[in-house]
Amino acid sequence: MLIDPRDGDIEDDAASPGQRSLLAIAGSLFVEISLPKLLFAWTILLLLPAVLLGLAPLLASAWFSTLSEHLAALTEIGTTLALIAILVLGWIGWRPLFRIAETSFWSLNALAVQPGYAFGREALRHLTERMWGKNLTLAGWARLRSANSVGAGIMLAAIAVLIAIAAWPVSRWTGSWNDLVLLHRLALPTLANAIVLLSAYLAAASLVWGFADASMPQPLDLAAFDTASSGGRSWRVAHLSDLHVIGEQYGFRIESGRSGPRGNGRLEQVLTRLTAIHAVDPLDHVLITGDMTDAGRASEWAEFLDAMALYPELAARTILLPGNHDVNIVDRANPARLDLPFSPGKRLRQIRTLSAMAAVQGNRVHVVDTTGKPAATLHEALAPHRDAIVALATHGGMRRASAMRRLFDDQFPMILPPDTEDGLGIAILNSNAETHFSFTNALGLVSIEQTRRFESATGHFPRARWIVALHHHLVEYPMPVKAFSERIGTALINGSWFVRRLEALADRTIVMHGHRHIDWIGACGPLKIISAPSPVMAATDDATTHFYIHTLTSGPNGQIGLLPPERVEIAGEKEC
Repeated sequence: MLIDPRDGDIEDDAASPGQRSLLAIAGSLFVEISLPKLLFAWTILLLLPAVLLGLAPLLASAWFSTLSEHLAALTEIGTTLALIAILVLGWIGWRPLFRIAETSFWSLNALAVQPGYAFGREALRHLTERMWGKNLTLAGWARLRSANSVGAGIMLAAIAVLIAIAAWPVSRWTGSWNDLVLLHRLALPTLANAIVLLSAYLAAASLVWGFADASMPQPLDLAAFDTASSGGRSWRVAHLSDLHVIGEQYGFRIESGRSGPRGNGRLEQVLTRLTAIHAVDPLDHVLITGDMTDAGRASEWAEFLDAMALYPELAARTILLPGNHDVNIVDRANPARLDLPFSPGKRLRQIRTLSAMAAVQGNRVHVVDTTGKPAATLHEALAPHRDAIVALATHGGMRRASAMRRLFDDQFPMILPPDTEDGLGIAILNSNAETHFSFTNALGLVSIEQTRRFESATGHFPRARWIVALHHHLVEYPMPVKAFSERIGTALINGSWFVRRLEALADRTIVMHGHRHIDWIGACGPLKIISAPSPVMAATDDATTHFYIHTLTSGPNGQIGLLPPERVEIAGEKEC
């Protein structure tokens, strides 16, 4: 046999950043991407929100101008009735107008403004850390990081002001209803309005974000583990992440290509080891922080659920949460593939993930209701949507997908409540940004709405300790990176903001995540953070991988303690 097809070939490395540079992948992407589809997606996601945002001040000024004219001519009953009609229409219409403008603004913010700031900040950090970081102490590294945040904020604010100044002559902020009839003449002014508004926001927000990032506690390696207090409670948590289960016997994982372990044998070894450990020293929880599958396909979920079914004692203690590979991979073989915003493909991956989560933990975790209280279980929350979910999975269709646009997001955060008032609860977050492109699948964002629900839910358990579980890492950690690509598109876009929102709970919270396959335990001030290595990725078939079992303790005054972890090694195939 000239080539053994079981060993794969270069095609299996097509989308692997471990085997190809991002520049090479980008080159292939731009050659293969569907330009009409890309232009349509840009129109829906960027151009249309920009037009709606730019039109908002013109519509408001036209209404106000009409109102002023009728007020000035208020001498007859007919004018009075017309004025009343205009006021009623304004009262009815301003709310949807404001809602459209607000939605468009935050859509553009999430797609362009906040990622732009994060890109600029990380670019400056990468440059300066490569130049001076090797000779700095941890304290010096933290100061450099803070200085970079301020510098990035000032630099981006200056750029945003220049953009606003350049767009201002084309902008237009007042108009009449006659002007609005000729919309083609308002195309450039509306876009210029949107650019001015977003640039002004970016200028102010960059300064606020930059100084806020500089003043927050910078991430540092954990100085010391805690010691167990006599008489206090403790919880043993096995932390797994990034299992990347594949659905084919001879398949390769997207990121590692042919350089990674073949098949799902590592997962079987992990579960076998955990079962043996649990029999000797029982586990309280098995937390898997995302990327259970490699591309969110049905066959991959089937393999994962079949594996868990063989270990019912572990499954009864397992908590899952979505990773970017579970919901954001459009096509595992083609990074140029693009999902349109209303495509059923994205919703299908989301309902597969929800279905798997419900199968594993549906009777144990609770969804936060509109009052901020953990109420219905996940099973109960999904029950009214069962027929719609089955119909989408069976028949597909844009109409069915559109009807479930909010279903996935509305289930987060999920809460595993503490068993006692001062026990340990788990807050399960979705940190995946809304992307429709495999090339940007790794972007992370914790929404304001989800954060508010999380804060309300934890407020119902004022004495409880918490694991805050999500997939993406909060900020870039104090460790060297070889390439700038390792810093961009991986950490939460709004991670620094989220760290500050956790400050009120920091003494009784530990954050656990995966995503980067990095083995790191550290802290941002009093907030302890655990990054899980992958027991599957970043290794060859014969290399040893590992994961950790963490012991959390109840400290004094409601605090949570972290004991030294237990490292569990998984031997490579040739070592077995």
